[in-house]
Amino acid sequence: MLKAEHLRKQFSTVLAVDDVSLEVKRGTIFGLIGPNGAGKSTTIRMLLNIIKPDSGSITYDGMPFSDAMRNRIGYLPEERGLYRKNGLLDTIVYFTSLRGIPAEEAKRKGMEWLERFNLQSYAKRKVEELSKGNQQKAQFITTILHNPDLVILDEPFSGLDPVNQIVMKDIFAELKQQGKAIIFSTHQMETAEKLCDELCLINRGTIVLEGTVKQAKQRFGINSLHLEFDGDGKFLSNLPFVKKATVYENYAELSLNGSISSNEILSAILPKLELRKFEFVEPSLNTIFLEVVGLSVEEIEKEKTEIQQKQHVPVPSIKNPEIKKQQTSLVLGLLAAVVGVILYFTGKDTGMLAGVGAVVSVVSFIRLQKAKVKMKQENAHE
Repeated sequence: MLKAEHLRKQFSTVLAVDDVSLEVKRGTIFGLIGPNGAGKSTTIRMLLNIIKPDSGSITYDGMPFSDAMRNRIGYLPEERGLYRKNGLLDTIVYFTSLRGIPAEEAKRKGMEWLERFNLQSYAKRKVEELSKGNQQKAQFITTILHNPDLVILDEPFSGLDPVNQIVMKDIFAELKQQGKAIIFSTHQMETAEKLCDELCLINRGTIVLEGTVKQAKQRFGINSLHLEFDGDGKFLSNLPFVKKATVYENYAELSLNGSISSNEILSAILPKLELRKFEFVEPSLNTIFLEVVGLSVEEIEKEKTEIQQKQHVPVPSIKNPEIKKQQTSLVLGLLAAVVGVILYFTGKDTGMLAGVGAVVSVVSFIRLQKAKVKMKQENAHE
């Protein structure tokens, strides 16, 4: 259905996509996965002909993109694009009519889909009156109502509760059975693992893993241990036989170094944890993702913290004139006080020098703290 070869796209100094090739067949769900900022959205925009690749080719059934192809594609963007002030059914009919579907037919099919999502009572309500999840369902309806051959879904479960996620998954399965080609873009590895037939993991603009879910797991072996426990599992990542650990409150996935017996593992774990589950399994897609991308959960959290600190830490005090002035005054005051005390004990009458130095130090310290508080408040408003 869709074939892209050696796509490359650069924006100024940022190489967003570098030599990405993929093929999406009819009757399959193709997972385009990766961390935020990996290049997934840029790839999708090139597939939709929204932006042109700097190099590479994209074909649909062996033909280049054409205006006729637009009506054969359904696209659900991550950002909502519905007209908030318009009625729900009117909005659905409008977007569907843009795909060449007569208004009456669009209205009839639109009501059928609203009933399936239990939204029929909202048909005449304004879009802005709907919850975030219901808006997502409405936008999904506009994506598939014209019966496209290729469906591109960018984070389709955004805003949906677990019940509606199940409804959506059932619809994906139906579309697959109808022979649709589906591209499912997400950074939620657990969902991708359950839904997708084939995967393409992009990181920093390049493909780092591709193939079926089974092939991805075979590549990373079955040397993975899942644990459920009571207790503090933080020590698990420091065990000598653990290559990488993903540790949660009462659950952990451990990637092991080489072959090691269950008895050896249990002897190291049981004194500290009460186990509820101990199972050797294929690594989850989430574990593979962390392995390939090269960031452990702890490193990801550390990176987030560092970014937040860079965003919120005040400008270094040396760059603030008032703070610099008070710091200098404080140092000089302390120096005068110390020198005065030392000379006093040598028999010289320097009590006044020590006293003045002490007063200057106290006043400068108070002014320094006020200046820091003021600068912090100013930075918080920026």
